[in-house]
Amino acid sequence: MRAPAKIIPRAFPGIKAEEVQEVIVNSRIKTYPPGTVVCKENEIELVFYMILEGDFEVTKVINNSEVRLLTSLTAGDYFGEMALIHNAPRAATVRSKTHVVVLELDKEGFNRVLKHSPSVAMAMVSEVSNRLRHNDAMAVEDLRLRASELADAYQRLAEQDLARREFLTTVAHELRTPLMVAGGYLQALQKGMVAPEELDSKIDVIARNIDQITALVNDILFLQEIELVLPEFQAVNMVTIAEEVMKRYESKALARQVTLKLKGDRGIPEVQGDARALERALVALVDNAIKFSTPNKVVEIRLMSQGDRVIISVEDQGIGIAPDVRPRIFDRFFHIENYNGDELYGGLGIGLSITRQVIQQHKGTLNVESEPGKGSMFTISLLKW
Repeated sequence: MRAPAKIIPRAFPGIKAEEVQEVIVNSRIKTYPPGTVVCKENEIELVFYMILEGDFEVTKVINNSEVRLLTSLTAGDYFGEMALIHNAPRAATVRSKTHVVVLELDKEGFNRVLKHSPSVAMAMVSEVSNRLRHNDAMAVEDLRLRASELADAYQRLAEQDLARREFLTTVAHELRTPLMVAGGYLQALQKGMVAPEELDSKIDVIARNIDQITALVNDILFLQEIELVLPEFQAVNMVTIAEEVMKRYESKALARQVTLKLKGDRGIPEVQGDARALERALVALVDNAIKFSTPNKVVEIRLMSQGDRVIISVEDQGIGIAPDVRPRIFDRFFHIENYNGDELYGGLGIGLSITRQVIQQHKGTLNVESEPGKGSMFTISLLKW
């Protein structure tokens, strides 16, 4: 434990040895257990504390809710000096972190000291002035940081608002186009404007566009559903899901002159999850891999067992992802419209957002490796059943 005679000159720089003794005579030594609040924010208290042993933490309530740690104090530090010269509420709460021993000087004791040692008053005024300057500097710095945080938050909100508006515009476009096509052909059929030999092909066009509308609506609804309802997990065979996704996307891959391959261990263990949600997650990755592949390239789905996890990766040899874009690809409203100005890519840009949401709910991981112009690989890691 530090001796009061060594701590008092630190609190009142420049006072004489006999004045130190005067302060000690008019003070008291007290002990407190851990967790004791010795100063409470916004309360008027008339005691000055010098720490002889132990540690304190100083906290302040911000925005009526957030408790922020301002600093930590230990033996040799002191606090509460404003209580001796000004009846103002405490600016912060001081709580003991450990067993503590403090030297306490209340206002009455301080006034007795002043009668015999006026130089203590000068030392105190000087120290309080220094403290106020320091606190003002800290307040200015805190305000500067807060202003910066608010500016960043405003910028993020502005970007999100812009993204939402663009998303709604994209939704309107993605729905309007197939609706107009399907509606136009239906009107033609109703008016008898389609030749018998063209009937089947026109019905196929209508069906494809209705399927596109249904898929878009289902994606939007699914994204909202998985945020609200956490499914009950069961044993899921990812090999079966991968094979189903392969079959589902064979025709789309063929249309884009892309080869789909399924590789790896077909005997991997089952995983913990919801089959419908995991299929959606894998569908989004495969759909993206095909969409952003160049002709005559390969998209591979690979499966493997690793420790207590099953690893599923989807790799393409397509356009890749630019480093500045990569942090945003999982944002709900983000999508790539073209690459080097050559090709427009449809869709709402929520596929990867769906995948991330699903994998997070399954307590798995989703990683991406990509190089512009050479392709991308998305890797999912899931817990075994």
